[in-house]
Amino acid sequence: MCGIAGQVAQNGGEADPALVRAMAERLSHRGPDGEGDFFSGPVGLAHRRLAIIDLSDEGRQPMANEDGSLQIVFNGEIYNYPALREELIAAGHNFATTTDTEVILHAYEEWGRDCLARFNGMWAFALWDDRRRELFCARDRLGVKPFYYTTAGESFLFASEIKALLAHPGVGRRPNDRMLLAFLAWGVADHTAETMYDGILQLPPAHFIIVSGAGTGEPERYWDVVVNGARRGAVDDETAAREVRDLLTDAVRIRLRSDVPVGTCLSGGIDSSTITALINVLLRTEHPESVGDRQKTFSVCFDDPRFDESRHVDTVVAATGVASHRVTPSTEGLWKDIGRLLYIQDEPFVSLSIYAQYCVMRLASSEVKVVLDGQGADEQLAGYIAYQMPYIRGLLRRGEVLAALREVAGSARHHGSFFSWAARQSRVRSKRRGLLRGDAPEVLRYAGSLDEVLSQEITATNLPLLLHWEDRNSMAFSIEARVPFLDYRLVEYLAGLPLDQKIRCGVTKYVLRRAIRGLVPDAVRCRMDKMGFVTPEEAWMKDELRPHILALFSSPTFAARPYWDAERVLRNYREFLDGKNPYSTEFWRIACAELWLRQFDGR
Repeated sequence: MCGIAGQVAQNGGEADPALVRAMAERLSHRGPDGEGDFFSGPVGLAHRRLAIIDLSDEGRQPMANEDGSLQIVFNGEIYNYPALREELIAAGHNFATTTDTEVILHAYEEWGRDCLARFNGMWAFALWDDRRRELFCARDRLGVKPFYYTTAGESFLFASEIKALLAHPGVGRRPNDRMLLAFLAWGVADHTAETMYDGILQLPPAHFIIVSGAGTGEPERYWDVVVNGARRGAVDDETAAREVRDLLTDAVRIRLRSDVPVGTCLSGGIDSSTITALINVLLRTEHPESVGDRQKTFSVCFDDPRFDESRHVDTVVAATGVASHRVTPSTEGLWKDIGRLLYIQDEPFVSLSIYAQYCVMRLASSEVKVVLDGQGADEQLAGYIAYQMPYIRGLLRRGEVLAALREVAGSARHHGSFFSWAARQSRVRSKRRGLLRGDAPEVLRYAGSLDEVLSQEITATNLPLLLHWEDRNSMAFSIEARVPFLDYRLVEYLAGLPLDQKIRCGVTKYVLRRAIRGLVPDAVRCRMDKMGFVTPEEAWMKDELRPHILALFSSPTFAARPYWDAERVLRNYREFLDGKNPYSTEFWRIACAELWLRQFDGR
């Protein structure tokens, strides 16, 4: 994993080496192990290297093909590169290195743009084709790796992070009010190609774009996934569970390829516990030489028992014998780190749970350079309590009343807080109109069935945001984060399963729970109280963060912003502090947006 940046000067211009190098310098945290650049006429490419596979200088980028007609900068990993390399050698290609980067170059030579369909991995790359005089830019299917771009001064500019594009004096001078207002009112971000910087876009997942001296093309989709809307299907439970376990095992297997130490993020939930347990099995059965080396896991814990997952982490540690490393985030640390966290993320964030992950990545950086975690399982397998409602609603729409009643009963039995959660959300939503203004983004203007909701969660409303956080949090500490649940083979299989393999009688992630029977301790496998890497946000906002938030909401700078009614925000926050109103996550979003705007104003 690395940082990439570059420029294509259009209308006869030439690339600016000083600009491209300045952009790359802002990505130094993504690649502390090496740097390189390439300039030829209108194109300039720069790279900051984080060495993971093939630590020699052979892996240096930009990398060229044999005759120099192709040049690439690449961020990510192609996990199936050994098999592709053998296929390409059989087709007559000669390799000078053992890197996956060179595999991309030869795959492009062999298959052109269709090479993307051959890759299993995470990637964002820009490949200059000198013969065609065009830049081929592509992003992986699920958007694990970022790719931002803009046009300025008759140039196309791209980079792994927004901050690199801001090295150009004409880029990102104004906030994107539409995106900022949607974030404030509805808690969404990364749901479109737009960012919170006016004029800066991100290449959507599963898209590529072609850039030449004559202009910039439109992003083109090369892959899509459709979630099965049927409640039941032909596949039986045992077959589905076996296939899921096999696919996930192989996804973990190929993500263990590394020439540097690998660890695991362990929250104590089902997903990360599954990854941890699978790694243990693979190390024992396929890497006997490493049996003496205990798998290293990294977890967050809290003094407040309502948010502490230590007992579940302890269960997994006892069952697997892994080495457990833990960190306890605090409000003092948060307020000290908030400036860097905002800088690293580039945009404001919807909740304080991001800080728990930030602390875990910082902890891991002292031990490993690669981590695996369970990101993406919830959105595919309906792991959140909120998914119960669209499932029940969809059943009722299809006239499956008895099935809907079974789900209501199951939800009440397995999720005691289900109805109180729904009532609380209704109360909070009823206050939204008085606190923040803004129409709902298009992705939220529906009340769909479960398959429709999951499709949106995977492609727009939830997963892209979480992947944004994970990439920046991990790369802030020069760590590569790998996500086995987003192996496209597993994603396609899970999408094709009927809905009752995801929720059945209130049991979420039904097929996964069956798949990991005997692998993950039942105390974790059967738990329904999902948390993940969370923080005690409401408690912090009521107690330790109170003076900071009050000072923020009372300031003249805050009052002058056009995005909110400062007097009303302060009054509502005081009512929450006094116990007159329930907590609203809008309070943190407003506070975070104000902190971000101050950082924005100070650039």
